[in-house]
Amino acid sequence: MTNRAHEPAILQGARRVRYLKLIALFKIAKGALLLVLGVSLLFLNARTRWMDALSDWAADEILLEHSKAVAYLLQKLQAVLAGGTLHATGLLALFYSAVLFTEGIGVYMQQRWAELLMIFATAGLIPIEIRHLWHRPGLVGALILLANCFIVWFLYRVLKRDKADTHVAQPRELVETGVDG
Repeated sequence: MTNRAHEPAILQGARRVRYLKLIALFKIAKGALLLVLGVSLLFLNARTRWMDALSDWAADEILLEHSKAVAYLLQKLQAVLAGGTLHATGLLALFYSAVLFTEGIGVYMQQRWAELLMIFATAGLIPIEIRHLWHRPGLVGALILLANCFIVWFLYRVLKRDKADTHVAQPRELVETGVDG
């Protein structure tokens, strides 16, 4: 039996559903961004003409022969492209994009399994975000960390509330067995 008087307003009725749908749309948008990033990284790696054009432009416009910094940066870019780092990053982005789409669509449809998946996937990345924020403090990183902490807290409270409601809503019934004793 839960006490509804101490429950935050965002967990009640239509507001709860509105926040769930907002969170779902946020995850779907992140998934779309990662999908675009993953596809572009995979196809960027396969385009040698792009790298050749970039090298030619740098040689012509920036006077590559006289700029050691630009030559160094282009060599690093070529090493990343040749080493397969972009390919692996693209595949990882596509995989995580699929996870985000699954979470977002499932939560939008108010599926309990999707809420659990989102809690574990989001909470699992919070330590990485804290580490990133520790080494590279910034407003965007802090906002993303706060948003993900809110998502985990909110979904935990929704699942806890829904679990309590299912236990309360199902009273025990007496069933006659038909045996006289």
